[in-house]
Amino acid sequence: MNETLKALRKARGLTQEQVAEALNLSPQAVGKWERGEALPDIQILPALAAYFCVSADRLLGIEKTGERSHYDSIYAGEGYYWGAQPSSMCLEVLKYLPPTRPLKLLDIGCGEGKDAVFFARCGYVVSAFDFSEEGLKKTRQLAEQARVSLRAFNANLQSYRLEEEYDILYSTGVLEYVKPELRGEIMGNYKGHVSEGGLVAFQTFVKKPFINPSRKGKQSDPWKSGELFGYFHDWYFEHCSEYVFDDCHLGRAPHKHASERLFARNIQAI
Repeated sequence: MNETLKALRKARGLTQEQVAEALNLSPQAVGKWERGEALPDIQILPALAAYFCVSADRLLGIEKTGERSHYDSIYAGEGYYWGAQPSSMCLEVLKYLPPTRPLKLLDIGCGEGKDAVFFARCGYVVSAFDFSEEGLKKTRQLAEQARVSLRAFNANLQSYRLEEEYDILYSTGVLEYVKPELRGEIMGNYKGHVSEGGLVAFQTFVKKPFINPSRKGKQSDPWKSGELFGYFHDWYFEHCSEYVFDDCHLGRAPHKHASERLFARNIQAI
């Protein structure tokens, strides 16, 4: 448990003192937990789990994560489930912030890595994370085939928080997995780790009464129309749009999705 607790705290950029203050405890108690010298009292576990937005089982290291196994089983098949061609969003990033100098880009929820590898081929300094180890294996395999280097690592979208600054944050088809109660905090963390003049390029599914719920399952929760834009209301919008598109991926019955795209730049003054 001590390593899990330490990783969760560091992922959110918190000190032991901040955790202790939030839970009305002493910093010494938190330090003992992280060193494995003591365990939290059973009455503290629910508050500690709620503070880090994880289950008590996750803190104790016994959580079974169905989402991971779900995508691992999909990505473990032959070939690339989503294909190897980059999203059209990648071309928009090239237009708004081309790599005329080394630019650090983070692909949030990279899946099998098709977009991350494309960005690396274009000259960006790419980091990418996903919750699926099988997806990360495919990402590294694709990068090796393309003879490019990138940093691919495992992280949980719900609990991982940025600690370093990036020039570009990129995510497509993933943000609907962020729990509604965590969106304000996570978007605030993302905004605080984009360099001045940097860019966010985000796409997410949105709820519409005339569109059936996403096929992505119970863990997916589409955003409200305009919700994504609101978190970046004080940034410069290069482009924002909402649209409906047809999807018949891999022989599935044709269906529709509603989606939003946002390209917003962190500009302090013009």
